Amino acid sequence: MHRVAGVLLVLLSMATLVATPSSHAAPDPTNDVRDPKYNEDEYTAFYTPPEPLPPGQPGDLIRTEPSRLVLEPSGQLGAIMATGTRIMYRSTDARGNPMAVTGTYFEPFNDWPGRGPRPLIVYGPGTQGQGDQCAPSRQFNQGIHFAPYLDFSFNYEELFVATMVARGFAIVMTDYQGLGTPGLHTYVNRVAEGNAMLDAGRAAMRLPDTSLDPHGPTAFWGYSQGGGAAASAAELAPTYAPDLAIVGTYAGAPPADLKELFPYADGSALVGVVGYALNSVIATYPEFGDAIRSKMTPRGADLLQKVQDQCIAETVSKFMFRHLQPYFTEDVTTLVAQEPFKSLFDMQRIGYLKPTTPVLINSNRFDPLVPWTAANQLGRDWCAKGADVEFRTNEQPPFLNKMVINHALPMLVDGEAAMQWIADRFNGVPTTPNCGTY
Repeated sequence: MHRVAGVLLVLLSMATLVATPSSHAAPDPTNDVRDPKYNEDEYTAFYTPPEPLPPGQPGDLIRTEPSRLVLEPSGQLGAIMATGTRIMYRSTDARGNPMAVTGTYFEPFNDWPGRGPRPLIVYGPGTQGQGDQCAPSRQFNQGIHFAPYLDFSFNYEELFVATMVARGFAIVMTDYQGLGTPGLHTYVNRVAEGNAMLDAGRAAMRLPDTSLDPHGPTAFWGYSQGGGAAASAAELAPTYAPDLAIVGTYAGAPPADLKELFPYADGSALVGVVGYALNSVIATYPEFGDAIRSKMTPRGADLLQKVQDQCIAETVSKFMFRHLQPYFTEDVTTLVAQEPFKSLFDMQRIGYLKPTTPVLINSNRFDPLVPWTAANQLGRDWCAKGADVEFRTNEQPPFLNKMVINHALPMLVDGEAAMQWIADRFNGVPTTPNCGTY
């Protein structure tokens, strides 16, 4: 695990050292120039949904195909011990409309050594970016993605997936809305991500020729963006997907209150994710698009236009360490407290609904990107509703905060204990909630 953490830190350092951000909004010649040989036309047919969508219910499979699983492009330096299936399934967007979402199902080679039938983990990936090339279901075919000039991605989610399937867990990982499929990725949209998670679980259970019991146990897993998606799925499940046999949810560093992220993201290596979030709001609620854009400076408009086609490493390399204020016409802190920003971000707050199954929330007290306070408040909100919540605080001390090291590293440091917590839920071990003590 220490070796894996070192790899992540090296890759993060490489991403942030690739380029120095310019100090103005000059046209970026590397943004939209793509060599045709990197356009990945082989993905077009699968990722283009039928129009209109065929009749069906949320979680119904639209199409499937075998998926190549590799740790790096050649496929020769290690393997994921599972058979991959690319899936497209029906889900529901934040406005209640049917949508097609893609993902990957991993059928393990190894038996499940625990109690009962093989369990399913619905895995919410962390921040990948906003371009179609960032979809995790594509990344698992490549391990490392590159297209000129700075369109580079390392599939960091394979670190946990490879471990989980080796231990006998079946995995289904969603791409969320708009990653790979047409339309913009609705980054950190609470309802769209939660529904995509829940329907991925349904879709996996409906796949033929797997080792899953169609009514078998399911858990949710995610960190950062994925932690928010997992948390949202947990609280939406009682009303949206009561048919799933959910045993628990791991929500690592969940961005439960997006308004709190702005001062943390400001000036950090990941400041560009604010562009992802604003693009998501405009895509989901276009009636507020003009009001939002009216508060953006030309540099802000440039940010939104560029990041919508980028993966996270490219966004880091081009926008790292910039401050948010030059992107807005008014003070940012004041803006997020005004309409329409206030209501739009309040709609994305997690914690208004009660999960009816156990939840583990894990957060670093000194997380420099996704604040501990919001994650802690999420646990308190759920506890007040009578939910079974265990909240764990990582005390990893501050270190190079603007490099967001203390956001990335706890994903690995806390991962093993989180996997054991999930295994305990599948094996029927009693929970140890700590509401009122943290």
